[in-house]
Amino acid sequence: MEKNLTVYGIANCDTVKKSRAWLDASGIAYSFHDYKKQGVPEAALRRWVQALGWEVLVNRKGTTWRKLPADIQASVIDAESAVQLMLREASVIKRPVLKGASLLTVGYAPDQWQGKL
Repeated sequence: MEKNLTVYGIANCDTVKKSRAWLDASGIAYSFHDYKKQGVPEAALRRWVQALGWEVLVNRKGTTWRKLPADIQASVIDAESAVQLMLREASVIKRPVLKGASLLTVGYAPDQWQGKL
C-alpha cells in the first residue's frame, strides 16, 4: 500500500475529479494539492521533470496550451523553459500528478495504480 499519497491538480478538472473518485471508490487515502489555491510547488515540479521528463508534464493537447501565443509555445524547448511556463501557467501541467513514497504518475491511469496503491 502506497503511503503519503498526494494528488496534485486543479479541483474543477474533469480528469482530476475522475481520478479522485476512483481513489475514493477504491478506499485509497490521499491528500489533495490544488494548484489554483496552493500554487505549484517548484521543488516538487523540478523533481517530477527530472524523473519523468518535461515533455510528459506539459499538456500540449489542453486548452491552456492551445490558447498560449505561438511565441510562448515555441519558447518551450527544454526542461528549464518548461518549468518556468508550468510555474506561471499551472493549467498547462498534465493532470493529475500522483506522488507517493515510491510512485510518480501523470494522468488518469487506474491500470498503473491498481497494483501499486
